[in-house]
Amino acid sequence: MLSEKMQSALNKQIKIEAESSQIYLAMASWSEVKGLEGVSQFMYNQSDEERMHMLKFFKYINERGGHAIVSELSAPAIEFGSIKEMFETLFKHEVFVSQSINELVHIALEEKDYATHNFLQWYVAEQIEEEAQARTILDKINLIGDDKGGLYLFDNDIKNLQVDSSVAPPTA
Repeated sequence: MLSEKMQSALNKQIKIEAESSQIYLAMASWSEVKGLEGVSQFMYNQSDEERMHMLKFFKYINERGGHAIVSELSAPAIEFGSIKEMFETLFKHEVFVSQSINELVHIALEEKDYATHNFLQWYVAEQIEEEAQARTILDKINLIGDDKGGLYLFDNDIKNLQVDSSVAPPTA
């Protein structure tokens, strides 16, 4: 059974995950309009992944006797000055999400809720991977600078981007 404090904190995370999905969706649309097919596909995929993160929280809360709540979402930015600015925004958001997950882990330990602590470990590892991926992409964009040819190649390459994380199991 979840404590009220834990349930409330997990429901706040549902909102964060839903807003993350919306942020990626807005970035997908912006990229698509700019002709960045690879970047837009990457963002659409990330949006779907964030929605799945949200659904895992929903199911967990309800399985533990709580009540997962659908809440109003804040609208994401829909315009970006550049692809670099967009990915900087994304990186800062992933750091924010990591901090939020860490706070959930802290609450779970305070509450001696070891089941929730265990459940959250997947998210801790996932956020390490998300931050590493965003950092890698930013590094590549910084290498490209203002080179249009480099941007074209990057847009094509991001479709197959694979960042090996220190915590994520290797993908087959």
